[in-house]
This record gives sequence, structure tokens and C-alpha cells, in this order.
Amino acid sequence: MATIQREFHLAADAAHVWDAVRDIGALHTRLVPGFVVDTVVENAARLVTFANGMVVRERIVDVDDEHRRIVWAVVGSAQLSHHNASLQLFDDAGVTRARWITDVLPHEAAAAVGAMVDHGIAAMQHAMCGNGG
Repeated sequence: MATIQREFHLAADAAHVWDAVRDIGALHTRLVPGFVVDTVVENAARLVTFANGMVVRERIVDVDDEHRRIVWAVVGSAQLSHHNASLQLFDDAGVTRARWITDVLPHEAAAAVGAMVDHGIAAMQHAMCGNGG
């Protein structure tokens, strides 16, 4: 299994960022607009449409307000036999330190998934900070 780990900062208050992260149906309008173009919530899952045309179903595993951590898993993917990810936010002297961890199989998918994570981070920095964070 490949693990993709990214830690980054957002020049925004952690409570403000968490409010957007925990709004599971608003990826395309609040958290990562431009990277995600549509999000539809269905029960404990969301159907996510990315700007590159990829559509995935993500099961929401946990939304932990106390620890500002969300966990999701891609289900039913033809390309991935396993995908789970978490995003956790930390208050770091008035800015947000974020940790995004993704595990994927097959291992060969790591480069493509890692590139998508990097695009998601850039979109999040732009949306939350307005200037690329």
C-alpha cells in the first residue's frame, strides 16, 4: 500500500477552515472550488466530480469536531482497490496547519493520487486564503 502524506499551512483561522471542511456537500463551493466542480451528498457518502472529469463516490467515515479531523474512503472505484484518506487541522498560532494522509492500492496509483492531492491543496489554499496560502 502506498501512503501519501502532505502537511501544509493555510493563512486562515482553523475554526474557519474546519467549518468548510466539515461541510461535506460543499467541496465545490467552499473548500476546493475549481478542483472539484460538483458534490452531491447521498446518505453517508458524497458523489464528487473533479475538474478533470473523474467522478468518485466517497464514504464519509468520520467527522470529528473535537479533533478537527475528517476521514473518507473512495468506494466502488475501477482504478483503485483501496483508498482511504484523512484531513486534520491544527491551530498553529493563528494560522492552520493541515495534515492530509491518503492510503491507496495499487501502489502504482500513488503518483496520480498524489498529484490530485497537491491540486486539492492548491485549491484549498486559494479558497481559504485567497492568495495561495
